[in-house]
Amino acid sequence: MIKKAHNNPLSYINKVDIIKKNVPDDYLLSIIDSINILFCRKGQQFILEGTPVSGLFFICEGKAKVLKTGINGREQILRFVTEGEIVGHRGFGSKRQYEISAFALDDTVLCNFSNATLEKMLREIPNLTYDFMMFYADELSKSESKVKAIAQMTVREKVIDTLLYINRKFGENLKGYLNLQLSRKEIAGFAGTTEEQVIRTLSSLKKEEQIQTLGKRIKIVNVENLSKEISEHNFFINS
Repeated sequence: MIKKAHNNPLSYINKVDIIKKNVPDDYLLSIIDSINILFCRKGQQFILEGTPVSGLFFICEGKAKVLKTGINGREQILRFVTEGEIVGHRGFGSKRQYEISAFALDDTVLCNFSNATLEKMLREIPNLTYDFMMFYADELSKSESKVKAIAQMTVREKVIDTLLYINRKFGENLKGYLNLQLSRKEIAGFAGTTEEQVIRTLSSLKKEEQIQTLGKRIKIVNVENLSKEISEHNFFINS
């Protein structure tokens, strides 16, 4: 069960850059009763595809995956999100139902603004409105670039591109392993391929000593060398 926070919510809300940058604390305090801070355990779902929209979610702490159900119920992972990022933004506005699902990948703290509350903020705070407009423009550009890049990539390139993206976005732990632990199925769901193809590609990369594995954990031996293999596509590397 998702639990609501009972302590000072501002300590969490101010971890979201777009809010901290544009919304003064006194304004937040005036609407604080309409803002929910929620705690999710690892693996918990906090947005269900097809359910009525209940506003936008911001990641205050933790990580999450955003996915959509494809043909034959196959999951397509659209994004991985971390602290400060937005989830559910495509449900904001005229949409009545979420077109995506979202799951916590770690124990995660969420800040939830209802549509009505966020609409009020956007009408009253022009800088916030501008930053949201730039966020939507950037998301559209990334989506278009991803479609083009994936259409031109081989399976091997898709898997390598995914590993580099995860490395860039989440970094490495003290032992050099990617700081996001994913199943082979989740890697396939994001790369746009099958679990079997991911397993074969990772096995090849391991034999070539391009990566090391420990259970689900993956270590890239040399990021620069792996980057050269997909440099012509240059999508996730620079995102």
